[in-house]
Amino acid sequence: MAEENQKQGFWGTTLTKLKSVLVKTKEQVADPEQAADSGGNETDKIVSGNTSGNASGNASGNASGNFEPQEKAHKAEQTEKPHHSAVVDEEYIENLEERLIKADLGMPVVEPIIAALRQEARGKNWTGKDVDKFLKEQFDLLLSQTKGSKLTYEEGKVNIYLVVGVNGVGKTTSIGKLAARLKESGKKVLLAAGDTFRAAAESQLEIWSKRAGVDIVRLPDGSDPGAVVFQAVKKAREENYDVLLIDTAGRLHNKVNLMDELKKIRSVIEKHAGDLPLESLLVLDASTGQNGLQQAKVFLDIAGLTGVVLTKLDGTAKGGVVFAIARELKIPVKLIGIGEKLEDLRDFEPSLFVEALF
Repeated sequence: MAEENQKQGFWGTTLTKLKSVLVKTKEQVADPEQAADSGGNETDKIVSGNTSGNASGNASGNASGNFEPQEKAHKAEQTEKPHHSAVVDEEYIENLEERLIKADLGMPVVEPIIAALRQEARGKNWTGKDVDKFLKEQFDLLLSQTKGSKLTYEEGKVNIYLVVGVNGVGKTTSIGKLAARLKESGKKVLLAAGDTFRAAAESQLEIWSKRAGVDIVRLPDGSDPGAVVFQAVKKAREENYDVLLIDTAGRLHNKVNLMDELKKIRSVIEKHAGDLPLESLLVLDASTGQNGLQQAKVFLDIAGLTGVVLTKLDGTAKGGVVFAIARELKIPVKLIGIGEKLEDLRDFEPSLFVEALF
């Protein structure tokens, strides 16, 4: 019962925080004048809408106490938004198209949505409220096209998570936060310092290992990353670890030699741990927008991606790349970073993400 109450409180807090984090993205698709006049007030409403029940960390509340009031308050907000009464004409649709593009959904996503909107709204006297409902359905549909958004885990085996991405997106930090979360849930976790290229990268990961209270495999600076992975897999098998998290050097997706090195790491895993469950996770900085989609395309071919970790959502208005990745690559976002705290690496919940935009 305590575990159930804790989970309910957690999701109540997550929904509130997601709404505050993603309000910028919402402002991109709301009426621009309204966003300019009341953007700050809307943020205040969202953050304060029901924080009194959750900010205290009260884990004893029930589902109706933590979730439903937020939902009801949010629905009340919807009826109060001035853009809901706006008449949907061609000018409205063209402005909406521009704002969706600015929110970084990308033309391949925006064009079919706008075309469908024109068809659905024709002759129906739609208002902005109807458009919000339509967009929510479209976004839900896009995210449902990917495979499961849950991070896979199999009991009784070493679960390997290979983490890749370009420089500066938060790979090592995300690994450290994930390691702490897994350790907290009772898993025996091992880190592999496969970033032997960047100065101090291994030391940074070692700091995270101590902070999370987990073990690490680290070879001398300049060692072959493949050798690090081999030793880590060997240790994980022999000592019955539940999880092996592999850090890799940040590499530009257009640098052939570094991508070849990543391919080698992947081949080491397949050769020596082909019987073990593997997740290949690409860490993307949400603020990179459509460039993140291009990165994902290249890493998909080299690393056999199974999911995306989207970081820095708390500092960007471009969360729309989530939908572009879902449509173009059919890769699910599995984890999101919504802050600097250890607990701010969260499971990606598609329904909550879409709800946070409306």
